[in-house]
Amino acid sequence: MIRPDLSLPIPAEITAAHFIGIGGSGMSGLAGMFLDRGIRVSGSDRADSAALRALADRGAIVHVGHDAANLPDAVDTVVHTGAIWPENPEFLLAKERGLHVIHRSQALHWLIGSRRLVSVAGAHGKTTSTGMIVTALRGLGEAPTFVSGGVIADLGVSSGTGSDELFVIEADESDGTFLLYDTSVALITNVDPDHLDHWESRDAFYDGFVRFANGAREAVVISADDAGARRVAAALTHPRVITFGEGAAADVRVTDIVTAGPVAFALTHDGETVPGRLSVPGAHNAINAAGAVAVLLTLGYPLEPALRAVERFAGTVRRFELHGVERGVSVYDDYAHHPTEVAAALSAARSVVGDGRIIALHQPHTYSRTQEMYREFADVLETLADHTVVLDVYGAREDPVPGVTGELVSGAFRDADRVHFVADWQQAADYTASVARSGDYVITLGCGNVHLIIPQVLEALAAKAQD
Repeated sequence: MIRPDLSLPIPAEITAAHFIGIGGSGMSGLAGMFLDRGIRVSGSDRADSAALRALADRGAIVHVGHDAANLPDAVDTVVHTGAIWPENPEFLLAKERGLHVIHRSQALHWLIGSRRLVSVAGAHGKTTSTGMIVTALRGLGEAPTFVSGGVIADLGVSSGTGSDELFVIEADESDGTFLLYDTSVALITNVDPDHLDHWESRDAFYDGFVRFANGAREAVVISADDAGARRVAAALTHPRVITFGEGAAADVRVTDIVTAGPVAFALTHDGETVPGRLSVPGAHNAINAAGAVAVLLTLGYPLEPALRAVERFAGTVRRFELHGVERGVSVYDDYAHHPTEVAAALSAARSVVGDGRIIALHQPHTYSRTQEMYREFADVLETLADHTVVLDVYGAREDPVPGVTGELVSGAFRDADRVHFVADWQQAADYTASVARSGDYVITLGCGNVHLIIPQVLEALAAKAQD
């Protein structure tokens, strides 16, 4: 992993850019926006993907695999993610040539320029909240530029170049890069300590959010319910802070939440109450909607038009996304990779599964998070799922840690009959199919590559039906 060096200069002008790790959802979106600007784009990733092929169709030169030969001669800037290793041959050659080598957050900073920026930060709910704001602004007649961490379902893209002054981004706190941007309106969905491998302490994590919020030029929108957010809010010196949530003191208050099916609720602000209903399930999405509406209020929109515009949001890819139904078993995927996110995803599933059961297919993400939080994962999974199948750890940028496997999570269950650790994916798919029955929901959980097991699960379910 390469820690971003935000002290490095960002070039004033970029004519040709090479992206190392171009296939990721964030990087592919940035590369697409560079193409929108008329900039020559090339890049590489370790595996082929639809994102690579889409960029190639637009004129980018893309490569599968990392090799120094991939770096074109006529390149002035190289953009990289923090997930690559310092020994990456393209990274080393770019340094040797003396090219501008910048982190993806710095490339985004360059794209933003002097536009009016809405930055969405928080441990959970960033992608959904960003999607809600972008969808609502478009419904209200705006044409914002945006960069989200996931594909917005009704737009089919994770980023887009707009024509007005508004720019909406999902700001990343994991490596501190959310402090780089000149934010106008800051939305903080929650502050649940994570990524302590970067921040090193919980106090430093909270302080990062305080600095991010106090740096907003116009307004701070922050959760009134989340304990971490309340701690941050208490330390703010910003003159304009708007809170949202279920608490009686929230400036934008959520009440009357009904979770049977798509979530319904009411929002109250400044004495006015407006009912709302989303097309996505889960009480947490009512809270996300309140935060998005609060942002729209700071931008000058009245409560009712703002809520009606947010209601247009149809979800994001890899957030409780249905992939198929086989012999009456619905197979969903969710990006959840923190205990709080897993709890939200499973609670949303519980609100719509009816008499069916929930079978979680959990892939722990990173050795450090698994080592620190395996008990919390086990508790949430055992409490909210009827049965759990645990895969092995997806290490991402980290080297394996002896003794840290998915079995840490399964071993922390109180009832061993409700969990099954299977390292082999085909065996995991077959076992899941053997447990599931008509009316059940199977939901894959994790931000690694766990979604790739879904075709195997659907095939195993179909084979089980034939048997």
